[in-house]
Amino acid sequence: MPQTLFVICRKSNPLCMKPTVIIEYCPRCHWLLRAAYMAQEFLTTFESDLKSVALQPSETNGDFHISIDGKKIFDRKDYGGFPEIKELKQLVRDIVAPGKSLGHADTKPHHES
Repeated sequence: MPQTLFVICRKSNPLCMKPTVIIEYCPRCHWLLRAAYMAQEFLTTFESDLKSVALQPSETNGDFHISIDGKKIFDRKDYGGFPEIKELKQLVRDIVAPGKSLGHADTKPHHES
């Protein structure tokens, strides 16, 4: 009778898959640099929490969205524009490392109460 191996997924377990972030951007809108900046920020902030961050040119004009393992977490059209990078980091953090502190990026802007 074959034996089944059960793996408990913890961050310290190398058998567990880390999530992949895909940033799909509109090349006709010249958003490659913006997407690359976001990728750099995610890789720097979540260096031990992510498997990879990929940049993917969209075939649809005006598209800019971010997904983690196939689940869309941000869409520029739905949001009505581009948020600050700290808001995007909070969205990513809430999925890939919910207990992680983002330091000053976790604070609200001074004009909000």
